[in-house]
Amino acid sequence: MLWSWDYTLKILPGLLRALPITIAATLAGFAVAAVLGLPLAMLRRSKYKTVSLATRWAVDFIRSTPLLVQLFFIFYALPLYGISLSPFACGVIGLGVHYSTYLSEVYRAGIEAVERGQWEAAVALNFTRAQTWFRVILPQAIPPAIPVMGNYLIAMFKETPLLSAITLVELLQVAKTLGSQSFRYMEPFTLVGLLFLALSYPSSLLIRKAEKRLNRRQSTRR
Repeated sequence: MLWSWDYTLKILPGLLRALPITIAATLAGFAVAAVLGLPLAMLRRSKYKTVSLATRWAVDFIRSTPLLVQLFFIFYALPLYGISLSPFACGVIGLGVHYSTYLSEVYRAGIEAVERGQWEAAVALNFTRAQTWFRVILPQAIPPAIPVMGNYLIAMFKETPLLSAITLVELLQVAKTLGSQSFRYMEPFTLVGLLFLALSYPSSLLIRKAEKRLNRRQSTRR
């Protein structure tokens, strides 16, 4: 089957209309992951061993099971218990919970990189535990972790085609529908790949640039 430019131009607008849904699911899922990942990281450092071990087990369990299985469970199994959500909401929750376990490790690495003297200084100033976290530790721990978090944002964007399995009408689902209607799959799937490349590659370059700038700032402060 030869490539048809006429067919390519015909289907491109439909794919572009699905692109905002893909981007919205990525950004919403990343917001969930970023918010949920921080308390997971803090619970991993709990002085109560039961809390720390339970959090570690939950993180390892989620990271060790496929994202697609988790999406199926949220979309198909939860309605059996009276929890019915839209495909978009299921996709956002699935992406967010799955990647929160990865971001929790990023947060934890940033927290552990803060010098012990900062904790001791907070105690000396009679800061409460909340003040220590939010005024001393986290402002130093999170900025160095931002480039790594950006890499996970790109990874999450490239995972969004899995959401077509739970009937979310994103890029891949539209491409599959177009292919089934015309029996031409080369053009729609190629366009989907090019659209992902057009968004993810420049984003990776920006993140790399931000990481270099951050490293230069840190070396200057030292």
